[in-house]
Amino acid sequence: MPRMTQQRTAGAGSKIRLADFDPAHTSGLDKPAARQEMQANIKAMARLAYKLYAERRRAVLLILQGMDSAGKDGTLRHVLSGVSPQSCQVVSYRTPTEEELRHDFLWRVHRNAPAHGYIGIFNRSHYEDVVVVRVRKLAPEKVWRPRYDEINDFERLLVRSGTTVIKCFLHISKHEQAKRLQRRLDDPHRRWKFDRSDLEDRERWDDYQQAYEEALTRTNTDEAPWHIVPADHKWHRNWFVSRLLRKTLEKMDPQYPEPATDLEGVKIE
Repeated sequence: MPRMTQQRTAGAGSKIRLADFDPAHTSGLDKPAARQEMQANIKAMARLAYKLYAERRRAVLLILQGMDSAGKDGTLRHVLSGVSPQSCQVVSYRTPTEEELRHDFLWRVHRNAPAHGYIGIFNRSHYEDVVVVRVRKLAPEKVWRPRYDEINDFERLLVRSGTTVIKCFLHISKHEQAKRLQRRLDDPHRRWKFDRSDLEDRERWDDYQQAYEEALTRTNTDEAPWHIVPADHKWHRNWFVSRLLRKTLEKMDPQYPEPATDLEGVKIE
């Protein structure tokens, strides 16, 4: 297995300051070594995910949050490249629809929680409802502030029901974000991903950092801890998440189920 690195934030209940985490940290690796280890992680995850799917007693939920261009899409594309689509489901959360707004904020999230046997991935998540809603003032504080406790209760319910929750904050620097947004704007094949709202959010950088720090602090629980992923280097970000997911699956140690009936002596003619 790869060498150890810092993965978790401070202990549950401790104040989290993003300035304490270097977004350019590389865990003592270089790019070739990280890519080699990541390929080993991908192969191991493919085997473990297949066994999890066969076992169908537990599930995994990987939550990816981060500023624009932190690499949520890229992480999914690389880290899960070896996992069979039949055992993996990805949900991307955008602006809530009219129907979703007629329900509580967790309704659209809970209905997409992975069933036993699956690895579910949330590209953005219910944390938009305590970060974006807060920064853009889409709801008053009396609406979004109680949601921290509601999120903790929701994730605790998932864990007690057999779902391991892995929460990753992809930590990118403001300087690196500027470079990625500019490349996105300059590339005709990627310009479709650029939106002027990205610039508006960038002007609110400090507000977003503050909102994320409180969200990370208030929802960093023993049942579902946060992992701060240094994301300035894409290769390190991908390695980090692949290693975390592999270690989680290895700890779960899924097993093939026993046959439903006695197959001793059965012969296919």
